[in-house]
Amino acid sequence: MNKSWISPTVDQVGVEERVARFNTRSIKKESKMQGMLLALNMIDLTTLEGKDTAGKVKQMCYKALHLADDIEGLPTVAAVCVYSNHVKTAKKALQGSSVKIASVATAFPSGNSSRKIKLEDVKIAVTNGADEVDMVISRGEFLAGNYNFVFDEIAAIKEACGSARLKVILETGELSTLDNVRKASDIAIHAGADFIKTSTGKIQPAATMPVTLVMLQAIKDYYDETGIMIGMKPAGGISTSKQALQYLVMLYETLGEKWMTNEWFRFGASSLANDILLQLGKEKMGVYYSSDYISKD
Repeated sequence: MNKSWISPTVDQVGVEERVARFNTRSIKKESKMQGMLLALNMIDLTTLEGKDTAGKVKQMCYKALHLADDIEGLPTVAAVCVYSNHVKTAKKALQGSSVKIASVATAFPSGNSSRKIKLEDVKIAVTNGADEVDMVISRGEFLAGNYNFVFDEIAAIKEACGSARLKVILETGELSTLDNVRKASDIAIHAGADFIKTSTGKIQPAATMPVTLVMLQAIKDYYDETGIMIGMKPAGGISTSKQALQYLVMLYETLGEKWMTNEWFRFGASSLANDILLQLGKEKMGVYYSSDYISKD
């Protein structure tokens, strides 16, 4: 596609002021409990290491379905995220549940490969049974100003996904400015992303509230223009229930109630699940669980 990409300039001071206000919201006890349960249901449990084994993937899938069996009324997480060669293992372990299977692809996490190999990577993930595909954009091409290259690549990968939903990872820690984050968000959305996602979790900084707010605003502007909803996934660096609740406040006040489900918002933060379980356990038992009772993966 040959298009001149012009995105709104981001008011960084304004973004930081809005984020500061989100962080001062007071959340009452009942609302806090509901928020933590919602956040738990929005988590994508993830293992993306070179040492991943079938056993580790099975363990993570068991945790996805049995977060804490002694706490009544817990939801499952939204999805598990694995490399494409582990999708079949996850699919078998999660059979009959509502938990989705996401697979990273496109030469994750660097994205430095040919389009042919990236498309083959996606096709393997989908053939193996992935419900969702997490791709990374070509940051080098983006930073060189080759925006149409980035658009065309996302569009081709979206087509290769078939019925699987596509999450497009911007790797915002490498984009340097909020203006770049906004432009990359706009390109991904117009190229066919079902979700836009901050980070791979391999680069710091990963998800931050200012970056997430800019991405949410891009989603809002697109929805106001077209009526089409796009999902959002901050990933990496969100490890406490307090942080998750602040993100949910920002989500609600920016996009509204429609987005307050795991169909449209996810957390890419496996350690977040552990903190929420500790907080929920305290509400039930009156004391904190020992972290030794909660699996780290």
